[in-house]
Amino acid sequence: MKPTKELIDDLYRERVEAARRMSPEDKLLAGARLFDRSCRIMADGIRAQFPEADERRVNEILRERLALARQLEEKA
Repeated sequence: MKPTKELIDDLYRERVEAARRMSPEDKLLAGARLFDRSCRIMADGIRAQFPEADERRVNEILRERLALARQLEEKA
């Protein structure tokens, strides 16, 4: 079953309202958790792309990609 636009909008609104209720400290921690989660997802993608890579190489590629993202963000 495909979610309706109305349901998607309601879920989004709930997330925004929950974020607005968060303390600054909780927002800071949520940002760090989001970054950690994103890095884990990126590392999983790197492992799928380079199955022969060991953890050292996966972390190296991850750092390279983060540096590239930072460079692109600074140019925007």
